Amino acid sequence: MEVQDESLIQKLLPENPELQKLVEDHRAFEKRLDELNSLPFLTQEEDQEKKSIQKSKLAGKDRIELIIAPFRA
Repeated sequence: MEVQDESLIQKLLPENPELQKLVEDHRAFEKRLDELNSLPFLTQEEDQEKKSIQKSKLAGKDRIELIIAPFRA
């Protein structure tokens, strides 16, 4: 996300519980993906988990974009 989007998200967080949840989830997904990406080899289960997390992260990012779009200057 762009820097101005990050600023807008921070401004909207206190008044939007859905946005709060989406941002928390996004950060958790990032952390887990970093952990998986640091492994030298992924098992089949880890690879599937990685793909699932990536899909969930993208869906969350799309929803965040929809929430903040009306507030962009």
